[in-house]
Amino acid sequence: MLEHIKIQQLDDFFLDLDKRSRKGIFFYRINGYNRQIGEFIKKYYGAARTAGVVIEGRIPNPDDKNLSYFNEMIGMDFQLDREFLASRLRKWLPRMDEAQRNAVSAAVFDTLEDLRRRGKNENMLKNVYIKFMCWLYYRFERIVSQLGNNKVPKILYEGEISNYELLLVRVLAGAGCDVVLLQYGGDRNYLKADPDSEFSEALKLSDMTAFPPGFSLGQVRNEIQSALDRERLYGQKPSVMNCTNAWMKGEGINEFKTPVCARGTDAGLFYNGYCRINGVEDKLTYANELYQLYLELKNSKRRTVIIDHAVPQPSVDEIGRIRRKNYSRQEQMIMDLSGNLQYTANPELQRLMVKSFVDVMLEESGQDGMSLNKLTNRGVYLLCWINRYREQLFSNWKMPEISCFIHMGPCRNESEALFMRFLARLPIDVLILNPDLNAVCCLRDSLLYEVSYPNSLALGRFPQESTEVQMGTAAYYAEQELDSLMYQDSGMYRNQQFGRAVSITLKTMYEEIALLWKEELRYRPNFSTVEDRVNMPVIFAKASGVKDGQVQQYWAGIKALLTKDTFLITQVPFIKSTDPNPIKPHAADFLKGGKLQRERIKSHPDYQYGVLRENVQEHILDKLQLLIDQRIIKGTFENGMEYNIVSTVLHMKKELVRMVQRFDFTKLNPKIVHINATETCISPEDTILMAFLNLLGFDIVFFVPTGYQTIEKFFNRKLVEEYQLGEYMYDLQIPGFGSIPSTTRPTWRDIIFKRGT
Repeated sequence: MLEHIKIQQLDDFFLDLDKRSRKGIFFYRINGYNRQIGEFIKKYYGAARTAGVVIEGRIPNPDDKNLSYFNEMIGMDFQLDREFLASRLRKWLPRMDEAQRNAVSAAVFDTLEDLRRRGKNENMLKNVYIKFMCWLYYRFERIVSQLGNNKVPKILYEGEISNYELLLVRVLAGAGCDVVLLQYGGDRNYLKADPDSEFSEALKLSDMTAFPPGFSLGQVRNEIQSALDRERLYGQKPSVMNCTNAWMKGEGINEFKTPVCARGTDAGLFYNGYCRINGVEDKLTYANELYQLYLELKNSKRRTVIIDHAVPQPSVDEIGRIRRKNYSRQEQMIMDLSGNLQYTANPELQRLMVKSFVDVMLEESGQDGMSLNKLTNRGVYLLCWINRYREQLFSNWKMPEISCFIHMGPCRNESEALFMRFLARLPIDVLILNPDLNAVCCLRDSLLYEVSYPNSLALGRFPQESTEVQMGTAAYYAEQELDSLMYQDSGMYRNQQFGRAVSITLKTMYEEIALLWKEELRYRPNFSTVEDRVNMPVIFAKASGVKDGQVQQYWAGIKALLTKDTFLITQVPFIKSTDPNPIKPHAADFLKGGKLQRERIKSHPDYQYGVLRENVQEHILDKLQLLIDQRIIKGTFENGMEYNIVSTVLHMKKELVRMVQRFDFTKLNPKIVHINATETCISPEDTILMAFLNLLGFDIVFFVPTGYQTIEKFFNRKLVEEYQLGEYMYDLQIPGFGSIPSTTRPTWRDIIFKRGT
């Protein structure tokens, strides 16, 4: 029998017999865990599956069929004799050679003899003998023929081992097997069978803790299988790999002018750069610095792609060219999608692309909340983009050439960031320029080298022509900095400072309308700015009836609201359904799947807002989308009302468009006074227009002396604050307001503070 010896380190388990310090086997039990043990268990599990036995849970006792076959083959006779045991093993396990048979029969005999000395009778010994023989045949037959070999077979046992199982495992260990017992619950039960640790050693390493919750060989098996599956995703690996940023010296933009031959000489590496530069070192020279970089790249004939603002979204045609299926597993999806990366012109480049794709997709799959469907969509975008730019970046590529991809502006979404990570693992210099420190880049990557400067500069495009290089004077940039100090979180606002705004309808007393009407938005309650957005408190109200029947004072009160910023509507309906509208025939093309087709709208010859500032156009389209999304108007997505909304909003009267164009979100907002003194109903188009102007930020008041329904008739929910002023009056004639004297009636505030006449 082989001697039980101690290890010096865990890797000793994998030494051949003749490489061990002494000729012997290792028999250890593991009661705790650390990372080193976790890796050892994976490796030992693989060795036991290849040349040994893995036992998960107790070995079942022989059943009736096992015993019947045993009796048929060698009979139920029993003698506590080595020759008898050897003769039975010769017939029962014929693949064992003489030395193996003698070692096992001797070990079984010694074990049974020891049991006899402890008081076991012959019938008990016979039962143990039969159990051992059945277990050897049904569970250990694959390793008994390997006993005594230089390559030591392995036994891995998971769980709390029973007395007789321990005795048989001890037999096999002595005959030439390494044994590891995994005991997740500790040593207490084991020591009942072997109190002096005579059979095995308890493994003791530093930093051992309890096994992680849920740890099992099943989990280990799944991890091993997953690792194998992932390895298969790569196919044939490339013969070269990236050396990213290691050659850089910290010189910012100038690093990317470094010739490839000066970066490194290892033929197995390509030397690329991957850098994000935040802010600018010198505002006066930054644009020229970029232009000089472009000239350098152009003169050196390096393949270059420059993207301003954002990588354009894949088109329907680009997405349609990506071959894909329905997937149930992540690895299946990644392997199938990677098949789209075909580049027969250079197999080595194809292998690099596949490796980069698999690497970033596996990393992306670990993000919180990443579903299979979302990961598939990102993979499709990635493939669309590399197909789009592949020829520009890699036409006739050969080692050690490095192309260049410049992203002007921050990555604004995760798909773009994933594309940057993909490119950075290919023979490409990837440079992300973010000169405006107020813009946030969502790219996160362990490979990314980051350079930050203190100065911020808003630069819309990467200068590729000398005419695009615009450089400010020192005075200009000093003024910009002063502007930032004055108008950032100070309560003061420069003209047209904000490009985005949200309207918030105020609930007020009726008397407050006249007071708030002439106040700038920034002085109203609940006004605020959040980053680049303004929260605008606006009035959206309906005044029903005439107070005390005083018609003259009623008209005078309305006249007080007719400022230079007020648009008066007295014609009902203001917009008729039969009015000519060139947008109507195209509304269905402008709205697909509930989403505005903005580029299609802006490029259409009947689009009348193209002369407006870009941020004003976006504000209009944002609020139009919001009006549709919130289903404010009855019939939206039910009877085609959404198309009526699109055509009405995109064909406003010129006076209203001009009011929108000059609207500054922090100052006086445009206003509508709408008077309906008759029994004529306003049209759905009127309702659409008023609801839209409310979202844009207009103050709107409806004066309805009859008290009849007006705008609310076409709303899905209450939006207008209604005030009951007094008795309802009919058939009033709207006067010319130039002839109406202004009211001198004291306001409620005048009465409270005794300032009335």
